Amino acid sequence: MQKIVCILITIFLYSTAAIADDHGLISIKSVHSVNSTADRLEKALLAKGMTVFARINHAEGAKKVGKTLRPTELVIFGNPKVGAPLMQCAQTSAIDLPQKALIWEDKTGQVWFTYNNPEYLLKRHAIKGCDKVIYKIAHALANFSKLATSE
Repeated sequence: MQKIVCILITIFLYSTAAIADDHGLISIKSVHSVNSTADRLEKALLAKGMTVFARINHAEGAKKVGKTLRPTELVIFGNPKVGAPLMQCAQTSAIDLPQKALIWEDKTGQVWFTYNNPEYLLKRHAIKGCDKVIYKIAHALANFSKLATSE
């Protein structure tokens, strides 16, 4: 069942301009700037009762040390109603929580929304018997990414 859920989610994500790679990441094209995509994500998260723990502007940090970095922001967010059950399934999953979304601009100017693939978390932490929790996380991440990146 776990594999079927992840396959269905992956198919859904591919149909929305997503790229999954072998590093456990899902990247989705955004039609907005990095800042606007991050703003849209934050607004969607707060509307769903999620906590936004931090928003880090890596380009600004790089500038402070005399380095240049294309626009890159990290949004750290979560909700114990979802995170705690995942940690009950595999306590080591806490290293990957709270959730993170990296919003960045590539060298061609394309903006991307990248997050950890829930299937990767299954493998990384050898999670068994938590299909409902993984589905809920995958579904939420797919919805948040769509709200942040689409028109």
